[in-house]
Amino acid sequence: MKNVFLLALCGFVTGTLLARIEPAYGVDAFKKEFEAKYVKKDATDGPEKELAVAVTKAKCNVCHVGTNKKTRNDYGKALSTLLKKTDAKNTEKIQKVLDQVAGEKSITGDDSSPTFGDLIKQGKLPGGAAAAPAAAAGN
Repeated sequence: MKNVFLLALCGFVTGTLLARIEPAYGVDAFKKEFEAKYVKKDATDGPEKELAVAVTKAKCNVCHVGTNKKTRNDYGKALSTLLKKTDAKNTEKIQKVLDQVAGEKSITGDDSSPTFGDLIKQGKLPGGAAAAPAAAAGN
């Protein structure tokens, strides 16, 4: 009887843990579309090369902060207001949102701040320089 109880308890715990796992397909789709639009892997110098290196180092921290994928930087917050996980297969919408967010100021309320698109053109991460160290700490 004791073994049956332990087996049932283990089954319950395992089922509960598996039910809480959320697929990350959305993040991968958004990341792939960002890279397809902005990252030129064959760039040899200049801002394009700097961006490719920064994105490779930052990985998920292009949009997120630290290792908790629910915590987003300003760029990730701007994207998340327009994109949901259900949009993961809608590449046209993802590209449209990337264009739209590129035109937004990188610092909310600061009209003198560069747009996210300006930062990308300069070879910088749109979420700010803090994204790269956070990614390194998470590895």
